[in-house]
Parts: sequence; structure tokens; C-alpha cells
Amino acid sequence: MSDRQTHFGFEEVPESEKARRVAGVFSSVAEKYDVMNDLMSLGLHRLWKQFAIQISGVKTGERVLDVAGGTADLALALARRVGSFEQTGGQVWLTDINNAMLGVGRDRLLDHGILAPAAQCDAEKLPFPDDYFDCVTVAFGLRNMTHKELALAEMRRVLRPGGRLLVLEFSKVWKPLQAAYDVYSFKILPWLGAKVAGDADSYRYLAESIRMHPDQETLKTMMEQAGLERVEYFNLTAGVVTLHRAYKL
Repeated sequence: MSDRQTHFGFEEVPESEKARRVAGVFSSVAEKYDVMNDLMSLGLHRLWKQFAIQISGVKTGERVLDVAGGTADLALALARRVGSFEQTGGQVWLTDINNAMLGVGRDRLLDHGILAPAAQCDAEKLPFPDDYFDCVTVAFGLRNMTHKELALAEMRRVLRPGGRLLVLEFSKVWKPLQAAYDVYSFKILPWLGAKVAGDADSYRYLAESIRMHPDQETLKTMMEQAGLERVEYFNLTAGVVTLHRAYKL
């Protein structure tokens, strides 16, 4: 087993440990994840995701894969766009490596009357055939993956030629806002996590993981190196979040 080092927030840990530690974070926060998202972003995460859905261009009858889909915010909106499999042939797969998060997402889809397939799987080893999906999405999940370059290559592999990948993720904030953003991230977020989710440490990790994630241009280069083309990105809320879009040509 590899003993190479990687980052878990600001901490250096063996690669073999990172997935387990990330799993612990998301198992801990799963039940309060949506409430905390609303509080942390003042509801803005809904607008960021809505923008991603619009930019995705997903249409009736398409096949879509939502990677690290968690509590199914994106999968729910995407499923409404593609229509039911019986009527349109459209399909949205909800996937996540974390069983607790996936369970919340699957139940949420069912509560809305949507029968979408759900699979617990690792983004670095997707259990889908080559050239299968019209669109792949990953929202706020890429930064938690141990080998981001492998995950990007896998997402490209399962896209059909002409298909597109959407990566919505925290990114490098506009410099004049950096100091205020740091105070918010490292003081207020852990406090909120402790009060609402009973877990300050997990939200401290989330703040640290954002700082360790590649910036806009670096991620663009990583996507190009994974074989994706026409890579572009859209900064949202002064770069707090960025949406990257790329194609498999």
C-alpha cells in the first residue's frame, strides 16, 4: 500500500488514510449537511448550483452522472430536466463514496417522487462503461478526492464524445476579500459547525481543504492534462466558488 503523503486539510497524512478521514467527516455531517450549506453560504449555494445546471445544458432524454452527489441537490434538479426513464430514456445516476451522504440523497429523491439509480462508488474508479454519459457533474466533491487527476480522467472516460464535464468547487477568492474570507472560514465556520452540527473539527477541515484545492487556472490545466478540451471557467461570488466546464471531443 502506498505511503506517499497527501493533504487532509492543512495536515499531511499518508494517501492510504485520506479517504478514511474524509469519510469520517462526511458521515459526521451528513444529517445536517443541507442546513449547514444554507447557513454557511447564506443560501448562495442554491444559486451556484442553479447556475451549474443552466450551464450544463442538460436536456430531456440525456444520461447524466452526478459524482460525489451527496444529498442530491444537483441530481434532483437534473432528474427533472431529463425526465423519467420510462418516458424519455433519460437517466440521472446519483453516486457518492460515502454511504451516509448517499442515503440522505437517495431518500430525498424518493421523497420527491423520483426513482433515480444510486451507487456508492469511488470517483477514481467509476463502475460505468466508456462513452456512456452526456454530462458528468461534480459539486463540492473534487477537493476531497485523494487523486484528483485520476478522478478527472475517469469522468472523461465515461463521457461520450461531445459530452461535457461540470466541476463546481470552492476556489481562489478575489484578493481584496481574502482577509475577511479567512476570518469567516477559520473562526465563524467551525463555530457554526459546533453549534448546528455538533462538529467544529469537520468544518475546520472543510475550510482548510478549500485552501489546499487548486486555483482556477491550475484546475483548468489539470482538466486539460486529463484529456478534456475547451476548458473554461466562471467565477461566482468573487471567486469564492468557480464553475469549470469542459468537453470530451
